[in-house]
Amino acid sequence: MSAPRLHNPFKAALAAGQTQIGLWLGLADSYSAELLSGAGYDWLLIDNEHVPNDLRSTLGQLQAIASGAQAVPGSVCSHGVVRLPVSDMTLVKQYLDIGAQTLLLPMIDTAEQARAAVSYMRYPPQGVRGMGSGISRSSRWHRFSNYISEANAQVCLLVQVETCEAIANLDAIAATEGVDGVFIGPADLSASMGYAGQADHPAVRAVIDDAIQRIRQAGKAAGILCANEALAKHYIEQGAQFVAVGVDSSLLNNAAKALLAKFKTDAGTPAASNSGY
Repeated sequence: MSAPRLHNPFKAALAAGQTQIGLWLGLADSYSAELLSGAGYDWLLIDNEHVPNDLRSTLGQLQAIASGAQAVPGSVCSHGVVRLPVSDMTLVKQYLDIGAQTLLLPMIDTAEQARAAVSYMRYPPQGVRGMGSGISRSSRWHRFSNYISEANAQVCLLVQVETCEAIANLDAIAATEGVDGVFIGPADLSASMGYAGQADHPAVRAVIDDAIQRIRQAGKAAGILCANEALAKHYIEQGAQFVAVGVDSSLLNNAAKALLAKFKTDAGTPAASNSGY
C-alpha cells in the first residue's frame, strides 16, 4: 500500500484562484472552534497575536477544527490557519510541528523579512526548519512517511503587511519566492497612516485597493480581515482572494447585546467595527 500524501487544500485553492472566505477565532477555545468548523467557512484563523492562545491551546483548536466538520457528512472542512505573535524561527518550527500547514506571520515590513520567513517554513536545503517530524503531529508520527520530502511544497506562508514601510516595500515583499499570499492588516495600517481606528477612512481604503492590485500583479493572493459586509465585498471585487469576514468574539458580543436589547430598553446597541477588531 502506498504511503498517504500530504495535501494543503487552502494553498491549492489560492493557487487555483479560488476565493476563500474565512472567520477569525479570538475566543481561544477549542469547543467554539469545533462548533465553527462545521459552519462552512473555507478557513478559520487561530490568532496568537492578540488573544490568549499558546502552543497547546492552538493544538487543541487545530484538532477540533480537523474533527468538527468531519462529524457532519457532506459539510465543508475548514482549514486551520494560525497567526503567530511574531515572525520567529523557533515559533514557526513549533507551530508547524504541531500540524499547522498555513501560517500568517505579522509585521513583515521588508523583503528581507519575507525571505527570512520563507526559510523558517522549509527544511534544508531550501530553508532552516529544524528536523523533528518523527515525534511530531505534523507527520502523524511518521504515518506520513513522505512528510520530509513533501512538507516544503505543502506549507503555505502568508505574510502580513500593516505599516507604511511595508506598503512602500510591497512590490518586493510580494515578489518574494515562497510567499503564497500577502495579508493586509487594516487596523494597524490605518494607525500607521495616522488614522487610528478608522480602517474605513477613504485614504486607507485607497491604499488597500492599490495594495490588492499590486499583490495580484505579483502573482500572489491578497487577503484581508474586514467585518463590514459592504467593504468586504468591495475588497473581494477588487481581487482580494482570502478574506476573513468576521471575528467569533465580536459575533458573540453583538448577538448577545442585540438579544438583550429586545428585552431591556437601556441595553444599548452593539459597537460597529469596520476593521474586524
